[in-house]
Amino acid sequence: MQIKKLFLQNFRNYETETFEFTDGLNVLFGKNAQGKTNCAEAVFYLCTGTSLRIRHDKQLIKVGAETATLTADAKNRYGNVSVSASITETKREIRINGSKIAKNADLMGHINSVFFSPGELRLIQDGPDERRRFMNVSISQTSPTYYTALLRYNKILDQRNALLKNPDISLVLDTLPVWDEQLCKYASVIVKKRTEFLQKLAPYAEELHAYLSDNAETLRLAPDKRYEGTEEEIAELLQKRLANHYEKDLRLGFTTVGPHRDDISVAIGGMDAKAYASQGQQRTVALSLKLAEVQIFKEISGEYPVLILDDVMSELDLRRRKKLLEKIQGVQTLLTCTHAERVLYGADCNKIRIENGRIKE
Repeated sequence: MQIKKLFLQNFRNYETETFEFTDGLNVLFGKNAQGKTNCAEAVFYLCTGTSLRIRHDKQLIKVGAETATLTADAKNRYGNVSVSASITETKREIRINGSKIAKNADLMGHINSVFFSPGELRLIQDGPDERRRFMNVSISQTSPTYYTALLRYNKILDQRNALLKNPDISLVLDTLPVWDEQLCKYASVIVKKRTEFLQKLAPYAEELHAYLSDNAETLRLAPDKRYEGTEEEIAELLQKRLANHYEKDLRLGFTTVGPHRDDISVAIGGMDAKAYASQGQQRTVALSLKLAEVQIFKEISGEYPVLILDDVMSELDLRRRKKLLEKIQGVQTLLTCTHAERVLYGADCNKIRIENGRIKE
C-alpha cells in the first residue's frame, strides 16, 4: 500500500500544496509549528475519516477559508485508488474514485494507516478508554463489520443509559431485557473481533519489544476479561452479566458491564506497565504496539499499511532510533522531525522540507 500524491487546499495552515511520496521512507522536516504534523494528520484523516487531534471537522479548515479539500492518490493491492474529502463548517463529503460514499464504513480499508506520535504514551499511561480507542481504530480499518457493530452498539448503549435514569422503575425493568438483547447482538461481534485482534497482536508486540529493548525486558499483553465460544454464546453470557447488574446499573444510572468497559492488561516483567514502568519503558511498549499493528495489517490484508511517525525520533535514544529504522524497511513511512540529518544516519529517503505550510527546496 502506497500513497503517491497528497493534495491539500485550505487545510490547517496549508493554502495549496501537493506532496509526492516514494514507496519507502519519506521525511517531513522543518522547524516546529510549520505544518509537518498537519500533513501527517491529513493522511490519517483520508484513511479513517477521523482525526486524532480534534473533535470537530470544521477545525481542520484554514482560518479565513470556507472549505478544506484533501485528496490522496494511492495504490493498494487491487490497483489505483483516489480518496478525497471536502469539509465545510456544517458538513463533509468523502469520495472514493469520484463516487460519494454514504457512510464512513465505506471508507475503511481503501488506504490503511498506523499513526504513532509521542502522544501515544496515553496507550499506557491513561485509562482503558485509550486502549479501547486503539483497538477500535485498528480493527475498523480491516473490518467494516466491526465498525458498523461498534456504531450500533454505542447508539443502543446511549439509549439503555437514558432508560436507566427513568424514575419509573417498573417500566425500566420491563424494558431492559429488550434493549439487552439488541445490545448483546452487537457486543458479541465487538468482543469476538477484539479477542482475535489481541491474539494476533500479543506475539508481534512481545517480539518487537524484546528487539527494541535488546531482550532486557519481557512484555505481556492480555485481555482483562476473557470471552470464549461463538458470537451466540458470548451474547448469551453478556445478557446474563447485564441481568446480574440491574440493581447496580439502576443505582448508578449507567451500564456497568460490556465491551465499553473492557481493557487490555499491559505488563513488563510481570509488573503493571502503567504503575511501575518508567516513561522510557512505556514509550517502547507503545511503539511496540504500533509496530505490531503494522504486522497485523500485513497478515490480514496482504500488504503493509502506511506508517505515520510524528516526531518520534526526538523521544528515542540513538540505539532505538537505529532499530526503528531497521524495522520499517519495506513499509511506506511518513516521518516528521525538526532535523533530518540528526535522525536518519544515512538512510535512503525522500526529504521534504516544510516552512509555514509550504514545501521548500
